[in-house]
Amino acid sequence: MINNLKNITVLGAGKSGVGAAVLAKKKNIEVLLFNDNQITSSTKELLSEYNVKWIEKNYNNTKALNNELLVTSPGIDDKHPMVEYYIKNSKPVISEIEFASYFCDAKKICVTGTNGKTTTTLMVTYILKNAGLKVKAVGNIGESYALSVALEKFDFYVIELSSFQLDRMFDFKADIAIILNISPDHLDRYKGDFSKYSKSKFRINQNMKTNDHLVYNYDDQVISDWVTSKNKKSHQFHPVSITKQLVTGSWVEENQINININNKKTTIMSIHQLAKQGKHNLFNSMAAGVAARVLDIRKEIIRDSLSDFQNIEHRLEDVAKIHGINFINDSKATNVNSTWYALESMQQPTIWIVGGVDKGNDYSVLEGLVKQKVLGIVCLGKDNSKIKETFGSIVESFFEANSAEQAVQISYRIAKKGYNVLLSPACASFDLFKSYEDRGHQFKSAVRSL
Repeated sequence: MINNLKNITVLGAGKSGVGAAVLAKKKNIEVLLFNDNQITSSTKELLSEYNVKWIEKNYNNTKALNNELLVTSPGIDDKHPMVEYYIKNSKPVISEIEFASYFCDAKKICVTGTNGKTTTTLMVTYILKNAGLKVKAVGNIGESYALSVALEKFDFYVIELSSFQLDRMFDFKADIAIILNISPDHLDRYKGDFSKYSKSKFRINQNMKTNDHLVYNYDDQVISDWVTSKNKKSHQFHPVSITKQLVTGSWVEENQINININNKKTTIMSIHQLAKQGKHNLFNSMAAGVAARVLDIRKEIIRDSLSDFQNIEHRLEDVAKIHGINFINDSKATNVNSTWYALESMQQPTIWIVGGVDKGNDYSVLEGLVKQKVLGIVCLGKDNSKIKETFGSIVESFFEANSAEQAVQISYRIAKKGYNVLLSPACASFDLFKSYEDRGHQFKSAVRSL
């Protein structure tokens, strides 16, 4: 597709769109960038630096509609008029990840799943760095893959992939792919069809060949059923289980993490040595370890890396302890399954800050944990009706807030010494905040102002 490409249109002026536009200019491809809303001054400065033309709010530009290829940002819906125009006229519509891959010879380790993507992506990156490899984490983690390909040189990329990115990837091929788990998320985008969402995730293994590797969650029924239906001769499969003892892949035996790749069995470390505890972090660590062993990284490097890996911002991040009350920022938990993991890890009575833009959430799966762990709920969103309906009769203390500062003040007032105050919204952030990062930063700022 990339041969003799003369011009493209990029839709979206976020990190991925800007990265794709800069990469196109670097490859002497004419590019025009469009954005639904006004583009920020800092973004305009960056685009100007690379002589990228842009247009705001106006989609009737003939030149943009006549370009050969449309590169979209992950948040762009298929019903967007420009996307519909390109599809109607049989022109390719691809993601930034797909576009960047055309110009990248580096090895690609790709991570997807409903939850744990960012943590696992950073774990793999950390192990590879400690092994002396030139590696960078990009993609849904927030760093533009295309911009890195345009301006830097790495031997390995660890790419976090959302279902939205995978939907617009066709020729892309991962060298190592990791599927962590699949549970309902983004059902608003997929019209409530879980099978469509699952199929998007499974696109991560498309085009993989005999020498490529798929690391997958053996304990996840959706994934294991899908693997069973596959022709396993296409590439190498490595199951990971925290509940069953396997003979290949990775499993736990007598509290020891074992990995067997190509009949080379290695006992890596005790589960108690892991820096990040909890079942979900155990699985993430094992999956990262398998990816590292596929690359023949020594078990000592894997063990040392997983024993001192530090948590990321906005993911169960300890913010402060004030008068014996622990404040925890889990703003990146934008779906019910992520919040389930957060609540499951709480060891003290918890005040739970929840709410935002609902993505078709079924909160009933949290009822057991809420009964067991939550003594108060503070809703942080414009429409809290579903949350009230689900938990109003379960939790006696129920409040609403319209800002992070107000949510923190209410939580601080009702919490007692030894309590946790957990921001784990289970929802997107766009009703009151610019992003989950903005939500997390405002939460942390409010805590530190107490």
